[in-house]
Amino acid sequence: MAKVPASAAVAVSGLVGGYATARFTKKRPLGGAVLAVAGAAAAQQWRAKAGVKTAAALSVAYVGAFGASHPLAKKVGAWPAVFGVAGAVAAASYVLVDRRSA
Repeated sequence: MAKVPASAAVAVSGLVGGYATARFTKKRPLGGAVLAVAGAAAAQQWRAKAGVKTAAALSVAYVGAFGASHPLAKKVGAWPAVFGVAGAVAAASYVLVDRRSA
């Protein structure tokens, strides 16, 4: 059975889960909490597996993806924007961390 890339999955869960939580509960702070907790968990995994510099770079990418999803959503729609930025962060996480530690 194939292993799920752990840090990539956590990052995707935070971005997609944070948006879904905010949208379906209509409580944006709750969605932000999901985003923050998953981001912190992913950052801890990135640091443990690849070091501080990689963790910092991926954390900036994670927060940047959240920010970029907002203007992107105006062009392509909310869900496609969230899935797009989450996929980009997951790919970066896989390449920089999960693939190396597999």
